[in-house]
Amino acid sequence: MRIEAGSTSGRRSRAVIFDLDGTLIDSAPDIHAAANRVLEGHGIAPFTLAEAREFVGHGAAVFVRRCLAARGLDDDNALQAQVLQQFLDVYEGAVHLTQPYPGVTACLDALAGAGVALGICTNKPEAPTASVLAHLDLARYFNVIVGGDTLSVRKPDPAPLLRAISQTGAEEVIFVGDSEVDAETSRTAGVPFALFTEGYRKTPVDDLPQAGRFSQFEALPALVDRVLGDRDAPPVVRSGADC
Repeated sequence: MRIEAGSTSGRRSRAVIFDLDGTLIDSAPDIHAAANRVLEGHGIAPFTLAEAREFVGHGAAVFVRRCLAARGLDDDNALQAQVLQQFLDVYEGAVHLTQPYPGVTACLDALAGAGVALGICTNKPEAPTASVLAHLDLARYFNVIVGGDTLSVRKPDPAPLLRAISQTGAEEVIFVGDSEVDAETSRTAGVPFALFTEGYRKTPVDDLPQAGRFSQFEALPALVDRVLGDRDAPPVVRSGADC
């Protein structure tokens, strides 16, 4: 696995920003178990793992709302607020069924070794994000983490991704994700998007805007070089709020 070092003469500084759930880690089994644990306490029928995967992507509040809607309970605001809080209480410690996708650690080693700054931009709240990264020994790779509750908005609003980019200080950036939400976030932020095809995506691969795609993490460093290596674009423009 090789990538050209960022220290090459004349090379602008680089960063790769990653989505988390469905991109670096398969967390659906833990999310599924945590949700069913909470729902069981309310006498609500459990969900299958496949159903839980369908609901992931827009943050914890949307996940809970989708769960309740699937059981015809989406009009009960009090129940929704209670279930969301209980889910968040369980979610922070829901790490034991989660695994990195194959090749993730070697890929991060290769990118970091080449001087590429690494960051996370996820709709997962900050506390569970920090918990699972620490549990999987991945926290050491990321100096920048923007979670679903870091700002007042979440992806696909571009602000979280622009915040992460600003914090890396890099001039050339690619965003790596697995979903429709990630593709739209990249598009609106004006950042090249690399699609991991083995995550929680529901839309056909060819229907998502992308600079490239990969199914194995060993291919990502070369994809980063291909997308950014020949680019002669100006640095990413950051919003005034991030300056």
